Amino acid sequence: MSRSVRAQPHWPIRRWVSVVGLVEVVLLLAAVAGGVLAVGNLNDARTRLLDQSGPQLLQANALSQALLNQETGIRGFLLTGQRDFLDPYLAGRAQQAAAVAELRRLGALPGTRIGDDLESVLRAAGAWQDAVTKPASPGAPPPGPGAADAGKTLFDQVRATLDTLSAHLSAARDSGRVDLNGAATQLTVLLLVIAGLVVILFVLLWVWLRRVITGPITRLASEVRAVSDADDIHRPVHGSGPRELVELGADVDAMRLRIVGEVSELEHAHELLDTRTQELERSNSDLEQFAYVASHDLQEPLRKVASFCQLLERRYKGQLDERGEQYIAFAVDGAKRMQNLINDLLSFSRVGRRAGELTVVDTGKLLADALGNLEPVIEETGARVERGELPEVRGEGPLLTAVFQNLVNNALKFHGEAPPVVRATAERQGEEWVFSVSDNGIGIEEQYAERIFVIFQRLHSKSAYGGTGIGLAMCRKIVEFHGGRIWLDTDVTEGSCFHFTLPVLDPAPEAETGETEQTEPLIETRTGNEDA
Repeated sequence: MSRSVRAQPHWPIRRWVSVVGLVEVVLLLAAVAGGVLAVGNLNDARTRLLDQSGPQLLQANALSQALLNQETGIRGFLLTGQRDFLDPYLAGRAQQAAAVAELRRLGALPGTRIGDDLESVLRAAGAWQDAVTKPASPGAPPPGPGAADAGKTLFDQVRATLDTLSAHLSAARDSGRVDLNGAATQLTVLLLVIAGLVVILFVLLWVWLRRVITGPITRLASEVRAVSDADDIHRPVHGSGPRELVELGADVDAMRLRIVGEVSELEHAHELLDTRTQELERSNSDLEQFAYVASHDLQEPLRKVASFCQLLERRYKGQLDERGEQYIAFAVDGAKRMQNLINDLLSFSRVGRRAGELTVVDTGKLLADALGNLEPVIEETGARVERGELPEVRGEGPLLTAVFQNLVNNALKFHGEAPPVVRATAERQGEEWVFSVSDNGIGIEEQYAERIFVIFQRLHSKSAYGGTGIGLAMCRKIVEFHGGRIWLDTDVTEGSCFHFTLPVLDPAPEAETGETEQTEPLIETRTGNEDA
């Protein structure tokens, strides 16, 4: 921007926009008014030509043809005396009446030039008709040989009036064409003038925007971009030009200062987060390693304790009093429970640490393997296990077998007075299989729906129901390791029902419709009374 432009007092952008908008509105209104006037003239000329002059000329031709038909019919009658020749005459009279009515509807009224011409035609036609139709009246004597020649003279006068009418109508049509062309030319010139004014206005507006607004905005954007591209956030930003741009530059610089402070805090928080994350990862790794090593290292001394306790129990059986034997039994039982706990803890710590190969496995076979492992418990409780058609998935077979085994084992363990009934089914929902394991046992209250999946969390005492409190926690860890989720169905009122999901192996086209696919009905029933 030049020095003179910088030195002159500047209006705010709002005032500039108001002035430019007012000028545009004035020019637009003038253009609209001129356009409306030109279009009105064009429509008037077109209406006169298409809706009046043209149709009038057509009806005049129709009137001329009707009179010619009358003349032809009368001449044939006068020459031959046969009344059949009167048919064209009678039809011509009807056509004449229709043409005259249409001409008057189109404006050929008395007092106008076309209307006066029409009256002249009608008078001449009436005189001719009066003269030539007397021989055709009923009871009139036959026409003489000179009757046709007498009518011809009168019809020549009719022709002359028709020629006058046609000439005046042709002149009116030609005048309408001239008016239409003039109105079209006027509209074209007006549109060209408006287009020229619009072009000039936009050129002036572009020059003004470039000098007053876009130039300062470009410089301000360049400064902001320089700060961003050069990664120099400490570089000040200054605005120039109109007052709004100066204020915008100040606001941007203030925002830059705030960002500098926030970035510093964010960098500090990020460093602290990285430190805490590394500490947490190291702590989790140490904790898993500790759990694994501790559990593994406890196996040997625990086996020795259990072995010696059992040895004492066998060697001194019958030699100790009842309390002594009870103490040894307590020691043996505690060692066994401790060994079970360590085994479960080892299994829990191995999930995800030593990942086996994920292969395509038949979950129906995995359930069968789990039921085989639980065969003694099924026999003891007299349970009935019902299973549906289960799909193939991709996963680690032993881990998924452990999920089925833990869920079925819980159903067998926490049963009521009636023999346990366990159902295992699967249902496809979209891109995942939803497995369900339900039972008719004592159930679980809704408030414990999340607590039961926490390691070592028990809802009952060890004396009431055995176990280590790791089974459901291990199920959750295994299912999440396979990309699924597991939960307790809190809507079930009788017994309990666990659901867990696994991804679909090969998405089928039906899955894209969003419909669910139910597996086959229960097809196998396994009870404790069957042969192993």
